[in-house]
Amino acid sequence: MYLKRRYNIIPEELNPEMAVELLKEGNFRFVNNLKINRDMLQMVNETKDGQQPFAAILSCMDSRTSSELVFDQGLGDIFSIRIAGNVITQHILGSLEFATAVAGVKLILVLGHTGCGAIKGACDNVHMGHLTTLLQKIQPAVQEETSTVQNRSSSNAEFVNNVAILNVKNSVQQIMEQSTIIKELADNGTIGIVGAMYDVSNGKVTFYDKDAVMRTPMLPDDESVKVV
Repeated sequence: MYLKRRYNIIPEELNPEMAVELLKEGNFRFVNNLKINRDMLQMVNETKDGQQPFAAILSCMDSRTSSELVFDQGLGDIFSIRIAGNVITQHILGSLEFATAVAGVKLILVLGHTGCGAIKGACDNVHMGHLTTLLQKIQPAVQEETSTVQNRSSSNAEFVNNVAILNVKNSVQQIMEQSTIIKELADNGTIGIVGAMYDVSNGKVTFYDKDAVMRTPMLPDDESVKVV
């Protein structure tokens, strides 16, 4: 199996914490231009009869945030689900339920990013066709961001990024609240859910470990992470 050959990990022994570390290591390689030299045709052959990805990543559709690149992953490694503003919809939940309950991924990662156009649109209360409904899903994060008193608009980069972080954390919470299937898998420790932010200026991903939905601690100081 390609996961064992590539990472020396038996897929059946992979746990949520190990999945997080694989993504962190991949982002380190990406930031430092140390990406793995992959034989793409070999990967096609390895995955032609099936797939066994270890994580499902919900990210924004922004052209700069391709999960396979950001985390230096190859064919068959991750499910990549993309929608403007990394918001939660019934279709997104259905895809995540398939990824976890059927395909057996060990981790759901919700990935936001700095300078997000969808977040900017929500900050400016933009109304435009079907986009209006999508941006309304980000409004709770806009309202929750109370540290910014002046210039609460897309022209304030700090405000936009604060809203983006809150939106990521809200999406993690919504997954747990709106999917009984995923909640059960998370509660029994089969999967983990974590939020993160990608910085478009340097390629680095910041993981919000302390807010992760994880049955076991992820932090080196043994500080317990949040279990919803």
